[in-house]
Amino acid sequence: MNPTTEPSEGGGDPPPARNGMAIPELVAEVYETALPTDRGHMLEQLLRPLGVLSLVAIADGVFAKIRFRGGWQEFHVRLEDIPNVQSADIVALVDHAQQVSVEAVDGLARLVLMSPGLSGSAAAMVLVGLLLQRSRQRRVEGARDQAGPERDA
Repeated sequence: MNPTTEPSEGGGDPPPARNGMAIPELVAEVYETALPTDRGHMLEQLLRPLGVLSLVAIADGVFAKIRFRGGWQEFHVRLEDIPNVQSADIVALVDHAQQVSVEAVDGLARLVLMSPGLSGSAAAMVLVGLLLQRSRQRRVEGARDQAGPERDA
């Protein structure tokens, strides 16, 4: 039995592995059900912090092509580029983006909540919950780190 697939009991935090593993898949699921304009906004959020080498390395360069066609400074995803992006591409993009800028992925929570089309999805609400929880956890850990080791003693 795989412990990361069982739901958390007692209203506690989800298992750490689920927290890290579920986010890329949830983003892909939300992306698949989103309207094209929302898909474009999601891609813009995720692509902005990534450099050229990252974009070329992910999903056979599909995101590099989108980024270069959309402009570098005033970046906007073109609607004709959206059908070229598959769920597996989104999973790879989110997985990489989390390593480069977890804030870019966490910013999807705000984007989802601001979009009436996205905020109606159950997967989107689960995603927002996980992103907000992860953000709070990082703030708590950051505060703990700033307090110094003498507080742990």
